[in-house]
Amino acid sequence: MNNYAKLLLVSTFCAVGINAQTKDQTVKSIMDETYKNSKLEQLAYELIDGIGPRLVGSPKMQQAHDWAVKSFQNWGIDARNEKWGEWKSWERGTSTIEMVLPYPKSLEGMQLAFSPATGAKGLTADVVMLPNFASKEEFNRWLPSVKGKFVMVSQYQPSGRPEYNWKEFATTESFEKMKKESAEASENWRKSIQNTGETSRTLNSKLESAGAAGIVSSNWSRGFGVNKIFSAGTKKIPVVDISLEDYGQLYRMLQNGTTPKLKITANSKDHGKAPTFNTVAEIKGTEKPDEYIILSAHLDSWDGGTGATDNGTGTITMMEVARILKKHYPNPKRTIVVGLWGSEEQGLNGSRAYVSAHKDQMPKVQAVFNQDNGTGRIANISGQGFLNSYDYLGRWLNAAPKELTKDIKTTFPGFPGGGGSDHAPFVAAGVPAFMLGSLNWGYGNYTWHTQRDTYDKIVFDDVKNNVALIAILTYMASEDPERASNEQIKMPMDSKSGEPAKWPEVKEPTRLGGFD
Repeated sequence: MNNYAKLLLVSTFCAVGINAQTKDQTVKSIMDETYKNSKLEQLAYELIDGIGPRLVGSPKMQQAHDWAVKSFQNWGIDARNEKWGEWKSWERGTSTIEMVLPYPKSLEGMQLAFSPATGAKGLTADVVMLPNFASKEEFNRWLPSVKGKFVMVSQYQPSGRPEYNWKEFATTESFEKMKKESAEASENWRKSIQNTGETSRTLNSKLESAGAAGIVSSNWSRGFGVNKIFSAGTKKIPVVDISLEDYGQLYRMLQNGTTPKLKITANSKDHGKAPTFNTVAEIKGTEKPDEYIILSAHLDSWDGGTGATDNGTGTITMMEVARILKKHYPNPKRTIVVGLWGSEEQGLNGSRAYVSAHKDQMPKVQAVFNQDNGTGRIANISGQGFLNSYDYLGRWLNAAPKELTKDIKTTFPGFPGGGGSDHAPFVAAGVPAFMLGSLNWGYGNYTWHTQRDTYDKIVFDDVKNNVALIAILTYMASEDPERASNEQIKMPMDSKSGEPAKWPEVKEPTRLGGFD
């Protein structure tokens, strides 16, 4: 070996050593910052307690966008709000629901999103229960009887105990009997609604047109004390959701010949039409500024609770990742984008709008990391149908300390996600975009779209785990000398059509909403 070759070899070893040392130091810095100087609790307080629920189009949503921009700018990160549409702007106020007859009692509940207000004096009326219907004609004959009444529109639940509680304590015979009766009751209720010719989305409007004074629902989430809180679906009359316990009492009174009378006071403001935005922050790349890693989470929420786990945790995770990277990796090779989307809850509108507005970026995106399913630590990652995702995701994951990755289950190459969260619009556009799936922590029943989705449900140790992991993945994706392959799998046969399944299609967002 000549002297030149020896010198080249030594230089190569030195470069590799320096690169490995630099990588190890950056990973260590990320870990130290995550666990020794975390800002998660403060961010969570400011967003979730300080601002509160973030319904699309609402003043609270606009406040959250402005807060996020200011937070990024305070960390030295460029940020802006990108307008993509307009939405009905509704602001929640206080609401009270009282039973005044046969005796006075405060009921647990709240007005649904976009519910019309009652005025300061409220509304007082008798209660009637939606019966079972055998036909649309029977429903139409009954419909005039709702005039001036509060109509109960949800299935009666004889037990407020979740199935897991029954399974733990009931006899086998009692548990099986409960399941059988519950399934039969649900099927009978489903058929009855179907027989009206309406759906759960159109029924309230139909009752409003018939002169109902208001709507009372109880959308039980199959856990102790939790209900789903969605939209009112009316234009003039109030819609409230009350607890299973109180709803059941009203139902049993009616069944026993006693007609309860309620007083509902719902305060809210209709601000007309408001612009809707995405908050977009960028740490500019130094070597490949026109290639991108996108950190994705939706900023909006339903407003029964304060949107803590859907998706406050995803939002503060991505903001904290950006803060840490700006401090310890201020000159990334590729541009790091944080997208905090609006109106995910109404159909992925914000992320779809970003894909539409930044078509030129899509072929240059190295990866999208999306977080949107509760407070749990990341436990599963799918390759989303990208054929070679194992190669690059495997490299990036391997750089993280084993305590962050040891329990993660991966599925490669996986299958493309067609919806569900904000990675899907990017996947449809052919971008390697990955949902970072979290441990459950009772998410589906207890916090997802419920009135219990509040700050106290956050498990900060798990969220810190996610911050560290995503920061390391982002660092590795930025440093990777190779472009991540977006080659797609050959789609399997669709068993229903007998034709090959199709890759999800790019869809435009709904740019004007809430006025149906």
